[in-house]
Amino acid sequence: MKKQRPDKNDVNAEARRIWDTNAEWWDDRIGDGNQFQIELIEPATERLLGAVAGETVLDIGCGAGRFARRMAELGAYVVAFDFSERFIARAKKRTPSKTKSIEYHVTDATDREQLVALGKRRFDAAVVTMALMDMAAIEPLMSALRELLKPGGRFIFSVVHPCFDSSHTCKFAEQVIVDGRVTTRRGVMVRGYLTPTASKAEGIVGQPEPQHYFHRPLSMLFNAGFREGFVVDGLEEPAFQTGLEDAAAVWWRHPDIPPVLVVRMRLATR
Repeated sequence: MKKQRPDKNDVNAEARRIWDTNAEWWDDRIGDGNQFQIELIEPATERLLGAVAGETVLDIGCGAGRFARRMAELGAYVVAFDFSERFIARAKKRTPSKTKSIEYHVTDATDREQLVALGKRRFDAAVVTMALMDMAAIEPLMSALRELLKPGGRFIFSVVHPCFDSSHTCKFAEQVIVDGRVTTRRGVMVRGYLTPTASKAEGIVGQPEPQHYFHRPLSMLFNAGFREGFVVDGLEEPAFQTGLEDAAAVWWRHPDIPPVLVVRMRLATR
């Protein structure tokens, strides 16, 4: 008997439940930023996003609103949403009451109708920070962005690098002798890449419940945008450059292997 694939709606509902379960725990630990955010993700995202003062920006899968507040500080009006009610509650709690340049919504990024209801041709730019790989489907979002963004609008997303960090990869560190000296050599073993997969894993060790991860190769990520009229016109692959002295720290301390990918897509104009 042929094994049935799990229903996308069922997986999406479970993903929402898991994020509601993890939201407060997660925010307590990295709500003020961790090394991935501070050193890699946010600087690259800001470079690709460019100046936002006076613009209206959509923050997709905003979590507890850290980057939404940063964009507001830079002068943008931000419409931020997440499908986790508990994350949105945390975002509102963390946002100073005097802030008038952020509005929060509970919205599902896999529901095209909910997305379009946020306002056609309303946004100069859209950002999704380390959340595409948490979504059971990305096609509804790409399709909706074509209507949400103004002509020439830009879309910046960051993900764990699909070539080097997925359920198909294994990070390693080993001691070798080089010129008579004991040296630590790090790397990544890749067992697969092209096949999209869904799995569960901890984003932070010890979190209440493992979350869903949806691995997609670059062709799948980019083609979802190309079909809707987007082009890629910016890309960064930031890597850690410090902390290499710790021989036990296998955790992505490799200056030549990027753990994240940050991409800018733009609606093509005739």
